[in-house]
Amino acid sequence: MEYISDLEKLESIKSFQSTISKLENAHAQMTQKGANITLITKRLKALYVGLAILENVWNQKPHQYNEEEIAVARNVLAGLYPSIKSSYDKAKAGSPQRTLLQRRIKSLELAIQAIDEQCNG
Repeated sequence: MEYISDLEKLESIKSFQSTISKLENAHAQMTQKGANITLITKRLKALYVGLAILENVWNQKPHQYNEEEIAVARNVLAGLYPSIKSSYDKAKAGSPQRTLLQRRIKSLELAIQAIDEQCNG
């Protein structure tokens, strides 16, 4: 993995934590309403795995995910990329939303790269 500054690592981990928090809240609300939570559950698990992989690579924090779970998570994370990129492209330059999306994109890219290196390395 290329050199990643401590600030980028921190921002990426915070981005994952923020995204997880938002999805956990959405999951709880959808569960209360009796809505279908299959997709949100799948995305949430992928985000947990992505965060765990980054923390493992950068902070040597162990994780409990097996190769299959990691491979599934990689595909789900990669699937999130186009919609986040689209939102980023539509966001106003210099806006807080654009900055947030930029960090989210970077954190996804880093997690996917870390998974690829871990699985192929």
